[in-house]
Amino acid sequence: MNSAALYDFLSGIAGATASVYIGQPLDTIKTKLQTFPNRYRNFVDCAQKIFYKDGIHGLYAGTVPSLLANAAENGVLFMAYGQCQNLICSLNHKATSEELNSLENMAAGSLAAAFASLALCPTELVKCRIQTMNEMTTNKDIRKRQTISPMTITRNIIRTEGARGLYRGLTATLLRECPGYGCFFGGYELTRTLLTKKNEAKKDIGFVKTWLSGGMAGICFWIFMFPIDAIKSRVQVFQPNMSVAKYALHIIRNEGFTTLYAGLLPTLIRTFFATGTLFITYEHVQSFLHRSF
Repeated sequence: MNSAALYDFLSGIAGATASVYIGQPLDTIKTKLQTFPNRYRNFVDCAQKIFYKDGIHGLYAGTVPSLLANAAENGVLFMAYGQCQNLICSLNHKATSEELNSLENMAAGSLAAAFASLALCPTELVKCRIQTMNEMTTNKDIRKRQTISPMTITRNIIRTEGARGLYRGLTATLLRECPGYGCFFGGYELTRTLLTKKNEAKKDIGFVKTWLSGGMAGICFWIFMFPIDAIKSRVQVFQPNMSVAKYALHIIRNEGFTTLYAGLLPTLIRTFFATGTLFITYEHVQSFLHRSF
């Protein structure tokens, strides 16, 4: 691993850690609305019920696996993205990634996401199971539920489904991540380009513009990919005995297409702040590492 790849990896982990603590409560609400859309009137009703039942701890359910998921995913994602940008630069005879246009950055993001999905799927599976544990257990199981840890769930999955069970929902994850991160990085680079003044480098646009660019990246990702994420969440929680495509048709036939957008509003709010934080942290940590080492 060269130094640039290592810096991308470490910066991605730092950015992911910051974004999780900003966005985790709304991520919990999103997962519950996706998985049990008929149990809550809207995201405010969902937030109130979680808070009244479990307090602030309930809104941060799944934080440990979410941290692991995001750190693993974003570390690999940003490292792979930098390497994919270098590959596209060499194929198009461009000297640096600053010369890549938005479509080329989209291609680099989509390719990088394939690698990140392999790191993300197992930890996101555990996170979704923890976040929906209240809805999946009866009142008799409350005491048992309170003692369940991410490690307990992981061991149970391996014991009952084998190691392959940790990759339940991988197809849906790939379908979400690859085009989604194309939109994600394409949106980020396009917004940075639009906010960059003449004769100014994109890396010098400042805190607010970088944060806004990161927020727009998250919105681009979720507006296009939210239905696939809803299907992924259900696959990982309910474990249907059918293919992802058949399960998607089953949901649409029985509940309508709009149910796949349940939880979109808290997700857009969360992603604007969390992804802005992700990119701000990433850019500053990377700059610090390059200056220091």
